[in-house]
This record gives sequence, structure tokens and C-alpha cells, in this order.
Amino acid sequence: MQSTLQIIYQDNDLFAINKPSGWLTIPDRYDAELPSVKKWFELKGEPIFIVHRIDRDTSGLLLLARNEAAHKFFNQQFEQRTLTKIYFGLVTGNITEDEGTFDQPIEAHPTLLGKMRVGRKGKSAITHYKVEQRFKGYTWVRFQIETGRTHQIRVHLQNAGHALVCDPIYGSETPLLLSSIKRKKFNLSKKDEEERPLLSRLALHASSVECKGLDGKDILITASLSKDLDATLKQLAKWGS
Repeated sequence: MQSTLQIIYQDNDLFAINKPSGWLTIPDRYDAELPSVKKWFELKGEPIFIVHRIDRDTSGLLLLARNEAAHKFFNQQFEQRTLTKIYFGLVTGNITEDEGTFDQPIEAHPTLLGKMRVGRKGKSAITHYKVEQRFKGYTWVRFQIETGRTHQIRVHLQNAGHALVCDPIYGSETPLLLSSIKRKKFNLSKKDEEERPLLSRLALHASSVECKGLDGKDILITASLSKDLDATLKQLAKWGS
């Protein structure tokens, strides 16, 4: 797990951070030992207001308001869907269409706490996708979400017969190993007793947000890929094309 987060943008009204996978947005009584964004800022003496959230195991861009007026202003853009949110994810299998849209309502699973599903009584959820790169057994995909339902991308992918790599809820938590890509060409290092995974966490990254600032000017903020995802893509490009 990455040890700390990065502040990648700030002005008088807004912080934007690149959240590491494994960090909560706000403290959770069920996972009290896990680091959280809100607590990190509190320890620095910086008051913040949560504008939106991303899943604990998702890395990437998170916006935080620095005052109540900014909190209301940016919240409205999320609620009214006037901003653009882009994610990237590594998907198991081959998504056959180069681009398309998932438009299925999402609701809480009736028996499994914390899990969501596509259901007729759910709330509207719209995810646009575009294939960026194809590998043997995997697809690197760009997602633009119009809505922000819990686990939206993950649920839509599962409903389409796919899953993100290392998704323990909607797919498999099995880590991605270099040996599964290189196969016959892989040799374990003499100093290692067992293979270290290329990726052992949810392969989803919140990449960018384009919105309006309080001054009416456009703001585009991009969070660079985490080291583990970047390294995984490079190995897939080298051995799994």
C-alpha cells in the first residue's frame, strides 16, 4: 500500500488529491485501523469538506472543498451531472465492442451487505466505456460515468460478464502475476521464495475531473496512474500483447 497521498491541486476553495488504493475517504468504524483522507487532513490542521467519494480500493482523484460555499458549489455539479469524471480500469477478458454505454439501474443487493447489483428498482446509472488497449486475457478501458452510484463501474462490468482485475466482490481477488503473462519465459528470482504479484488490489483508477471553479473558469485536474498499475500495463504491453 502506498504510504501517503499526494495533493495535486489546490486553490482557496479546493484540494485535489491522488488517493492511494487502500485509503478510506472518511474514517470507518468497521475499518478503524485503515488510513483515511479526512483524518490525514485533520492531523495537518486543514479543515475539509467531502465533495464526493471513491471506493477504498480505487486509487486516484478525489476533490475536497476547503469551505462551506465551495462544498455546496462543487456538490451541485456532481448532483446536476455538469462535470466530467474519467476512470481507467484493467478488465478481465476481452470486451468485444470498442466502445459503448452501460445504462442499467443499480440497487443494494437484498441479502449481501455492502454489495450492489443491477435491478429494476434501483437508481439510474450510466457508464460510457471505450477500449484503450487490448492484451491477452485483459482489456484496458476508459470509463466516463454520468452518475456516481456505489460500485457503479464494477457492477456494470459484472452484469456484462466481466470484472475488474483483483475485484474480490464482483470478480476474483486473485492477484495478477507476471508468471501468468510470461508463462514459459518466467523464472523466479533466487532471492525470492515466492513470486511477488504485479497487482494485488482493485485495478481501477479515478483519472480526471473537469469542472467549473467558483470564478466560472474551467478546471481540469488529472491524477497520474499509481506505480503498481503503471508497471502492470508495461508488463502486459511487453509480454501480453
